[in-house]
Amino acid sequence: MVVLNRIYTRTGDDGTTALGSGERRPKFDLRVSAYGTVDETNAAIGVARLHVKDMAELDAMLGLIQNDLFDLGADLSVPQREGKAERLRMVSSQVERLERDIDSLNAKLAPLTSFVLPGGTAGAAYLHLARTICRRAERMMVELAAKPDEPVSDAAIQYMNRLSDFLFVASRAANNNGAGDVLWIPGQNR
Repeated sequence: MVVLNRIYTRTGDDGTTALGSGERRPKFDLRVSAYGTVDETNAAIGVARLHVKDMAELDAMLGLIQNDLFDLGADLSVPQREGKAERLRMVSSQVERLERDIDSLNAKLAPLTSFVLPGGTAGAAYLHLARTICRRAERMMVELAAKPDEPVSDAAIQYMNRLSDFLFVASRAANNNGAGDVLWIPGQNR
């Protein structure tokens, strides 16, 4: 369990922050930006949940995801190093659960005939916002993983890739299972 008795420490006043390993990095460091953007994804999902409370199954799925995203932040905040004790890491079963949830929601959706614009219900719009933030976090994680000595677990990257798919399908579920989707009409405003 995490115990936070004191919220401010003043240690970040110099523009650095501590990773979970204790190592200090600049606040603009790509690893810090990646787990910060994962946190931003989580916050956007929290807002979306306010608008899908009446959809118990979807809300429960989103609640599990929010907890997973804290696991993912913990994973990213402690770079994997050979010979070091393992910390909390994302695992394939979390990715597999997302895949099952995507399949469950998708089975109820009307087939798509065009790309979907963010909108419809408030819940769907916020889920689209969370999806775009999630994609940004994923891009940062992939960029980080491409750097020497900046490992990112495969399961962490896979999770974020599936999460953006989940959030897309969830937005359609929040739009009356796709009936309320706002479809893109190519060239409509020419």
